[in-house]
Amino acid sequence: MSRLKAIELQLEPLRDQLKSHSLYSTLSNMDDVAVFMEKHVFAVWDFMSLLKSLQNHLTNVNVPWTPKGGGATARFINEIVMAEESDINELGVPMSHYEMYLDAMAQVGANTSAIGLFVNAIENRDSLETAAKRIDLEIPILEFIQFTMGVVNSNKPHCIASAFTFGREDVIPDMFLEIVSQSQTQDNDKTYGKLLYYLNRHIELDGDEHGPISLKMVAELCGEDANKWEEVLETAKEALKFRLKLWDHITNTILKLNTLEVQNT
Repeated sequence: MSRLKAIELQLEPLRDQLKSHSLYSTLSNMDDVAVFMEKHVFAVWDFMSLLKSLQNHLTNVNVPWTPKGGGATARFINEIVMAEESDINELGVPMSHYEMYLDAMAQVGANTSAIGLFVNAIENRDSLETAAKRIDLEIPILEFIQFTMGVVNSNKPHCIASAFTFGREDVIPDMFLEIVSQSQTQDNDKTYGKLLYYLNRHIELDGDEHGPISLKMVAELCGEDANKWEEVLETAKEALKFRLKLWDHITNTILKLNTLEVQNT
């Protein structure tokens, strides 16, 4: 059995928990989807830090440029960066997947002010914690981001690739397929046009292209180093656990809001 297969086997229980999570059945109307997006957008945002960190490690972004070697891994990450940072939206306009998500949020009536203020604070060089305080960011979301940045700051490319691959790219098709199936039960699918395009685009890229590429990248970065493979496994487990905590938080938030709505009617 290959090391990649062995890791995937050990991650299967956590992946199954994600795939069967009650969050998906909780998304029953437009308001629920809007709440989900308002929380999940922070994971969409911090995904780019994993991606750009990998690009910094695996390619040379310094000027004057010098060759860094490792052409295979450099090609892997550059292909993913091109799609994530400058894909084509449903209208044929180049933009990042994060910006596509913001457009989809606006279309379904989700509030983008919190993520907007947060990102502006980061752009103004506020620390992660200061930016989070400015918008009273919920603890489970902050912890999710802090885990991501902790992995990024470890300066271990194989661990960053693990969080990216097993915690994000490799698990996204399963999760998003569930969300799409829930969205398609709504009366007016057109209202979900931008969201469905975003989700289907991720399913297409992550399931068919980025997922397999990411797995090859992990294998390239670990080689025959047993310690690196062990760190990859532990990072992957933690990434999935933090994703589950985020999913629990979003589910509980939606259920509480729905209960309040019933009580007020």
